[in-house]
Amino acid sequence: MDTNFPRMTGWKSGYDPAQVDSFFRRARESYNRDAPQPGDLDARAVRTVGFDLVRKGYHVGVVDAALDRLEDAFAKQARDRMVSQAGHDAWIQELTRAAGSLRGRLERATGERFNRTEKGEVGYDVGEVDDLCDRIHAYFTQGRPMSVDEVRRVLFRTRKGEAAYSEDQVDAFIDRVVEVMASVD
Repeated sequence: MDTNFPRMTGWKSGYDPAQVDSFFRRARESYNRDAPQPGDLDARAVRTVGFDLVRKGYHVGVVDAALDRLEDAFAKQARDRMVSQAGHDAWIQELTRAAGSLRGRLERATGERFNRTEKGEVGYDVGEVDDLCDRIHAYFTQGRPMSVDEVRRVLFRTRKGEAAYSEDQVDAFIDRVVEVMASVD
C-alpha cells in the first residue's frame, strides 16, 4: 500500500519511500487495533522515527507534517483508551504526573536547567533553550498560548562548552513536553 507522498525532484534527496511506506503501514495496523499489542507503534515511536535520505525520495516536509498528525492521533487514542478504561480522573492524574516531571527543569534558574557541554563539545545555545523553557513554563502555569508544533519545530543555534546545554538532555526534555502537550490538545 503506497502512501502517495510527493517525491523530491532532480538531485534532491528525500525520505526512502520503502521505509516510509513500511512505517506508515505498521502505524495504520497498530492504530486500527482495538487493543495495543506488544510491538505496536505509539506516539513516541512516531516522534522518534528516522528514515534514510535517498535521491528522489519522499518530500521531507510533507512526510514530517504527516508524522506530526499521526503522533497527535496516537496520543489522542492513548488518552481516549485510558479514559474509557480507567476514567477521566485517572487520565488527569497521569497528565498531572507527566507534567510534574517537567516542573523540576522548568523551575531551575536560568542557565542551570541542563548540563553544560564539555570544552570543545557542541550543544544547544543556553539562552535560546532557556527562552523556550520560560515559554513552556508559562504555558503550563499561566495558560499562555503555545502550540505543540512550536515545540516540535524549535531549532537552536549550536554553541560549544559553557555556552551550550547538552543536546541529549534538551532533546529528551522536549520529547516529554511534546508528549504531554499532544495528549492535551
